[in-house]
Amino acid sequence: MTDRADMKMLPGSSAQPALAGPATLAPASVPPRQLSELPKDELEHLAEEYGLDPTRYKSRQHLVAAIHDRRRMIASLDREAMMDVIRWGRRPVTANATNDQIAQEIARITSMRFHGLSQRGLVTLARLRGADARDDEPVPVLVRKLKRQEGFFTRLNRRRRAAIASVVAKMVGEEGPADYQFLPPPGGVTPRPQSLKSDIEESGLIGGITNRLKKTADSYVNQKLDEIEARIDRKLDEIDRRLAEWRDKEIANRIRILKITLWASVIVGVVSLIYSYIKVYFAG
Repeated sequence: MTDRADMKMLPGSSAQPALAGPATLAPASVPPRQLSELPKDELEHLAEEYGLDPTRYKSRQHLVAAIHDRRRMIASLDREAMMDVIRWGRRPVTANATNDQIAQEIARITSMRFHGLSQRGLVTLARLRGADARDDEPVPVLVRKLKRQEGFFTRLNRRRRAAIASVVAKMVGEEGPADYQFLPPPGGVTPRPQSLKSDIEESGLIGGITNRLKKTADSYVNQKLDEIEARIDRKLDEIDRRLAEWRDKEIANRIRILKITLWASVIVGVVSLIYSYIKVYFAG
């Protein structure tokens, strides 16, 4: 008798076994969990990644609805405008990043210095920070709306960090901002300079110094990798040159051997003809 667990259905068949017992097979793939099924800590973490404050929502249902609304809003944003914000904020983003990934990087930008950000980028940043912004609003209005989104204590802490950043920048003798190396600046959009002062103002003293050390270490590692790559390229070029010389010499030697063989065959043939001639006409 055929085992029910080994039964195979025809392609496209929707029939189910008549009896559902313990031997029923589990599905091969489990569908991803919905937002309402996530634990509270994961749900709050996801909301923070999208730039939402979980403490502002009364219940779990309100938070889930807010995340759904934020996702729909992100899907409707202009990708080029989001990339303007990424360049202005100097965030590392790959070329094939999705709108969700770009929005999560934008949510990590806390700067309130909007110099160099385009009008469409200001509209996108305002919407992601919870402000009601229209596509045709001028830049000063958008800047005022963004500044209103910053709370009193947040503004006070930022000014305190700015004062500390000025002192630290003078102590270390900062020469200038580092070059932006994540995305090439397109025409008409100039990314804002990022200095140690700006890092400390955005992330605090420890966070700013840590970010600067990380950027310096990354720059040093990239420089060394470029030097190693250039050295390897030189070695490969030298190997190619030596192989080409060896190949040319080998070909020349083989041609010389072929010439010698050909001349030897000609000489042997001539000698053989002379011998045959002498043998026929003089020895007979």
